[in-house]
Amino acid sequence: MTPPQILFEDGEALVINKPAGLPVDRPKRGGICLEDHLDALRLGFMRQPIPVHRLDTDTSGCLLLARNPKAVKRFAKAFEEKAVTKRYLGILAGLPEEQEGRVELPLAKISSKERGWRMVPDPNGKASATGWSLKDAQEGLALIEFSPETGRTHQIRVHAECGIEKALLGDPIYGQRDARVKRTMLHASAIIVKRGNKPDIVAAAPMPADFVGLGFQDDGLSED
Repeated sequence: MTPPQILFEDGEALVINKPAGLPVDRPKRGGICLEDHLDALRLGFMRQPIPVHRLDTDTSGCLLLARNPKAVKRFAKAFEEKAVTKRYLGILAGLPEEQEGRVELPLAKISSKERGWRMVPDPNGKASATGWSLKDAQEGLALIEFSPETGRTHQIRVHAECGIEKALLGDPIYGQRDARVKRTMLHASAIIVKRGNKPDIVAAAPMPADFVGLGFQDDGLSED
């Protein structure tokens, strides 16, 4: 079992390129998850690294891991203080009417027997905001760079559907499955973590093969 690609490494942090399809947490039904790779990612350290945030199972790309308990607290505080910048690439199932914009929709979790749980816009929900810009268009599909200002569950997926009014390609909850892809087309392309008097953590994950297979090119997006 090959561990995920390492994009950044120092004494307190790792950033890995999480493959699409690999859950961060163990699924209730069992199966492989990130935990199965953590021992290999010790890289000589006594402790296994600890994921500091989450990516959906389908989402590929940059995932920050802390290498000791002190670093866990440091990075948790960085997220709370909005000292973490994340960039995502997503493919929309259709072309947006605008070239760029900002979606601001409060979100809440609902659940039903028929559809299971999902996030929906709710004026009484938690505040969330996402900036976005169109980077490319191919065969009726749009490559979007997303800049989330908050980190709510399924935020980009809901903001795509309800804010831009075009769901992410292949999204079975907020859009629909598509024969051209095997997953929801979302990729965590870059992350920057400010660390006070220490150098920033800076990492970028290359565009996945399934994005390239739809005609999109990796032109160094999100590496600034």
